[in-house]
This record gives sequence, structure tokens and C-alpha cells, in this order.
Amino acid sequence: MGAQLFIGEGQFIDLPVRFEYRRDAPFAVLLEFPDSDEAVGTWEFSRDLLWEGLHKPAGLGDVRIWPPCHCHGRRQLRIMLMGRDGTALLDVPVKPLRGWLRSRSFALVPRGTESELIDWDAELSRLAGDR
Repeated sequence: MGAQLFIGEGQFIDLPVRFEYRRDAPFAVLLEFPDSDEAVGTWEFSRDLLWEGLHKPAGLGDVRIWPPCHCHGRRQLRIMLMGRDGTALLDVPVKPLRGWLRSRSFALVPRGTESELIDWDAELSRLAGDR
């Protein structure tokens, strides 16, 4: 999917991004930058955060999301990624992202059913150090 990276003073550069969702991590989505160097990395954050950000400002930590703001002429979803080396602002088109969430993510694991895919005993053992 094509996104735009904010580089300052109303200037953007086109940047391809890829969202990925897997059943073995049902609460998370991955945001990847396929044409970037490895230093950019892959971001993992809540699928619910992404969905919520389509409708209202969401996020308190390293990933924050704002819905389109038609009063300011912004029709894309804005994602802010804050890392050790800096902050990036991405504008992502809403229609393909919403379509991806519905057809790929929610079709695979409907909202509210994520916890059914977690082996809670194994997770608790791992957290307790019983590996």
C-alpha cells in the first residue's frame, strides 16, 4: 500500500508500506517498510488501536493514530511512530486500509475472538519463567 512520509513544512515523500496480520499473534498488526533499509525496522502494535484510529485519535505510547481531518484538508489516516532515533509521521490512505482490516484481518479472526486463539496456560508459564 502506498503511504506518504512527512518530511517537514508540508512536504511528503511516497513510501510503500505493508500491513500484515497473523492468527498466531491475534491482537497485533505488523507495519513493514519493504523498500527501506533494515534500520527502519518493523513496527508491531494493537489491531484495535489501528481500527480505533480510523474513527478517533488513539494511542498513548510509541504509536499514535489520528483519523482523517477534513477540516484541515487531510483525507488520510495519520500514524506517528516514535522510536529511539526519532519520530516519523505517515499518512496512509483510509479506504485500502479499512478494506484490508475487514477482508484480511477481521475475516481471519473476528474482533472480540482474539483471546480464543491464545494458549493462556503457556503464556502464564512463560511469564512466570517456567519455560
